Amino acid sequence: MNHKIIDWPTFIGALFIILAVSVPLMLFPETGEEAINIANTFVTTNLGVFYILLGIIALFFLLYVAFSKYGKIKLGGREVKREFKTFSWAAMLFSAGIGSSILYWGMIEWAYYYQGPPFNVSPESKEAIEYASTYGIFHWGPIAWAIYTLPSLPIAYFYYVRKKPVLKISESVRPVLGKYVDGPIGVLIDVLFMFGLMGGAGTTLALGTPMIAEGVSEITGIPVTMGLQTIIMLVATAIFALSSYSGLNRGIKVLSDINIWLALFLLGFIFIFGPTLFIGETTITSLGILLDDFFRWATWLEPLGNVNGFEDSGFPESWTVFYWAWWVVYAPFVGLFVARISRGRTIREMILGTMLWGTLGCILFFGILGNYGMYLQLSGSYDVIGFMNEYGASAAIIEILNQLPFSYLIVLIFTILALIFLSTTFDSASYILASVVQKHIDTGEPLRWNRLFWAFTLLLLPMTLMFIGGLETLQTASIVAGFPVIFIMFLLGWSFMKASSEDLKAQRDYRANVIHIERKSNRKL
Repeated sequence: MNHKIIDWPTFIGALFIILAVSVPLMLFPETGEEAINIANTFVTTNLGVFYILLGIIALFFLLYVAFSKYGKIKLGGREVKREFKTFSWAAMLFSAGIGSSILYWGMIEWAYYYQGPPFNVSPESKEAIEYASTYGIFHWGPIAWAIYTLPSLPIAYFYYVRKKPVLKISESVRPVLGKYVDGPIGVLIDVLFMFGLMGGAGTTLALGTPMIAEGVSEITGIPVTMGLQTIIMLVATAIFALSSYSGLNRGIKVLSDINIWLALFLLGFIFIFGPTLFIGETTITSLGILLDDFFRWATWLEPLGNVNGFEDSGFPESWTVFYWAWWVVYAPFVGLFVARISRGRTIREMILGTMLWGTLGCILFFGILGNYGMYLQLSGSYDVIGFMNEYGASAAIIEILNQLPFSYLIVLIFTILALIFLSTTFDSASYILASVVQKHIDTGEPLRWNRLFWAFTLLLLPMTLMFIGGLETLQTASIVAGFPVIFIMFLLGWSFMKASSEDLKAQRDYRANVIHIERKSNRKL
């Protein structure tokens, strides 16, 4: 094992901060949970404007870069061919960025908006129905994928254009911070990113594992217990550890391709055998509502909620700000992964492709899964909300699927798909975590033992906290710790503009100098 290329300060620092948060939560769960919830409330309530601004700025900045001269820059050089075909590329970036959470929220998020809609409209009203079918697409739409895409710009630029064999967030802000990234500041940047990703992984497990357990219980009759959930976590870990160990082409790419084909089959089946007309019309209508109200929703912070005489619903803090904070926590990881798989594509293709395919995929999931569940509720075919409020969202999701023809087969496919989705997120995460703690990646792949180490580390802490009921606290803690990442995101955008502008200017000066020399030579002749 080659230990010399490991960045030990970052490696040890990431483990230290994770243990520093997790161990006190294990020893003093109630006190720790209370303190972290107070901090989370402060961040989402008082600092939510920073997340809202980041989302808007990221969206416009990326569109500017895509259609400017910078968008023509090709990652790897003019003669380099694309490393992955578009289908596999889109499958990998979608599977890494979304995970099994899309199956959970895509199926049931509408129910929360239906009961507690935004803008103080009446629950279960016509307006609430319109918001219920649309707000999920908004939260998982262009702004989410813009936040994801922003870090990929400087990372991909340094890795493929400047040929720096390093996949680190700290290295990508070198044009702005200079030599400071080689010291404690650089380590802190990478450690904060890794801790946020660990918390994000905890959330994926928190949502995905109970849902998969409900599916397994429906198929086999085995009751949902902590033991069953532990087995599911171990199986998922074995899958993503093997995938990460196998590398990008033989592991992650293959698993992502299988994942997308299964997802397309499931979506197609529900669309055809479900209420096809209702799903199609409601989804199209939702897109129209979103286009009409996009900027209103993207900037809404309910400022009158703290003024006497006005009702404070807490909706933007509970949903939009929390989602934006969550995308920020995951963004450096997804950005690193998208950068790594985008060799041979232009900056424009990477930006527009990630935002387009990511948003389109989420529209399909929310449009088909969500609207099918909402149809059951509105038509009186099945009381989804009543069942959810009594037995929980995970159980309600499986019951929604049970209303379909060949329900046993569909629940089986859904459960397998959720397990693979969980695995594709984690194999990408362990791959990137291993990359971040290496000084360089000369072979294009981080060390195998390093990938395996982080694959199992991703499992152990969330599983330990699950047993003591502290998993939700870990994900909340990662949101709080992820607040500084907002400023790192701005540094990443600034670094890309600074580095690419300097290189383009140098190229122009070089060409001008060559032309000047040629003209001078021609005059002498």
